[in-house]
Amino acid sequence: MQKHTIDHTLRATWQAVAKLYNEEAGKYGATMAVAFTLLNIDKKGTPSTTLGPKMGMEATSLSRTLKKMEEQKLIRREKHQEDGRSVLIFLTDLGIEMRNLSKEKVISFNENVNKNLDAEKIAHFFEVSETILNLIHQRKIFNKN
Repeated sequence: MQKHTIDHTLRATWQAVAKLYNEEAGKYGATMAVAFTLLNIDKKGTPSTTLGPKMGMEATSLSRTLKKMEEQKLIRREKHQEDGRSVLIFLTDLGIEMRNLSKEKVISFNENVNKNLDAEKIAHFFEVSETILNLIHQRKIFNKN
């Protein structure tokens, strides 16, 4: 199989990005999954049940990540005031500090990529990515209809 297929390029690029982020997060005793989770927790608290779908993460992976984050004192869990069955996740002061650091890294990544591409190429990248997502969501990739 040739290496210049769309799916191969997407996967290889994402693996390189994930490795880059994990190496950077490792300098601070974290992982990309932890940093990504920090970026998706709202200041007013986020229901744990909405985090997984929001991030595209499986429940078991998210549970392990949240447990690790709680042990590292990055988050705290509280019962939801209006719905006692639900748990809200809040950032601790350390979690907020790490979230800000994560945000800086994401901004830096994007600024560096943007410096090396013109606006038209970036617009095309997002257009192609959106088209691929739509084809997948509409189940038009492997369906013969």
